[in-house]
This record gives sequence, structure tokens and C-alpha cells, in this order.
Amino acid sequence: MAHTAVILAGGGSKRLGIEKGLLEISGKPSIRHIYDRIAKLVDEVIIVVSAEEQLHQYAKIFTQKEALQVIDEKGTEGPLAGMIAGFNAATGEHSLLIPCDTPLISKDVIALLFDLHQEYNAVVPRWPNGYIEPLHAVYRTKTAVKIAVEAYKSGRRDLRAVLERLQNVLYLSTLVIKGIDPKLLTFFNINSISDLRRA
Repeated sequence: MAHTAVILAGGGSKRLGIEKGLLEISGKPSIRHIYDRIAKLVDEVIIVVSAEEQLHQYAKIFTQKEALQVIDEKGTEGPLAGMIAGFNAATGEHSLLIPCDTPLISKDVIALLFDLHQEYNAVVPRWPNGYIEPLHAVYRTKTAVKIAVEAYKSGRRDLRAVLERLQNVLYLSTLVIKGIDPKLLTFFNINSISDLRRA
């Protein structure tokens, strides 16, 4: 059963003034940190961008063999559209969906999500307060994208719309994840200069 990783890199960052995936951390772009951590866990990596200019920028970071880049023509409409673009291009039965601004993502956490996914249509981390992490989750590709398209056509633009419609979802407590990622750095994303310094 092939695995795909879909990295959403279509959104910009007004506060930081640069593409989040291009932010340099320890000498390399944020998105490269993510790739290096997950590449051996999947059979293909797809980077979803929203403009031709981004294609050229990421082409400087990845070879065509390393990552397929696809353009989300509706890139300003949120992660649901990006998910649809990436999953439509995916060949893997299971697809990991992640943002481009989480450079400290744990490969052990991702491996766990894939391991647990075999019997479910999605495995989604969930915090004790009920908050879910649909952008750090693994989905059954064809099933999820079909529902995502239906949700999009209904006017929804958020990933919760997929999970509200998707059957057989495993919500994995972050308390379990904390056992292999004690500081839960998998979910640490860069939204400010202070976040960048911490990373």
C-alpha cells in the first residue's frame, strides 16, 4: 500500500514577509526540514503551491525526482482546496496532509499515524480539549478527496467539513503522541519571528 505526503505550501505570510516554507532554519528552508524527516516514510511527496512563481522557488530546493509540485488554482481559498489538488495528484492509497511551516515534525509520530491508518479512513490527532489537527493527519486518499470535493461544492472551505462527513475516523489523543514526541514539537508551527527564533 503506497504512501503519499502532501505538503501545503500555497499560503503566504504577511507577518513574516516571506513564504513560510522558504524560511531558513539552521541553514536550510523550513520545507526541506519537513521533507528530510518524512521522505523515507512515503513513496512520493507532493508540494501544493498556488502560483507559478512558487513553482520556480521550490524547484530550487527540490529535484523533480524528490517532489512533485502541483498548483492549486484556488490557492487563496484555504487548505480544503489545497487538499483536493494534492490528493487528486497522489498515487498512494494513504496520504499524509501537513503544512509547510512545521519543521520540527516527528518522523516517529508520522510513522505511527501510517501504522494506525490501515483500518481507518483517517487518523487525526486530537488534544484533550477536543481541538483536532486535520493538517497533521493521514487519510485514505480516494475516499477523502471524494468527500472533500463534495464539501467544497457545498460551500465549505475548511478541513473539518471532510471529517464531519467521513466515516470510520480514529482520533488519536496527543497524550499518546506525547509518549514519542514529549514536547509535541510535531505541531509547532511558525507564525512569527519569535516562533522562527524558537525553531
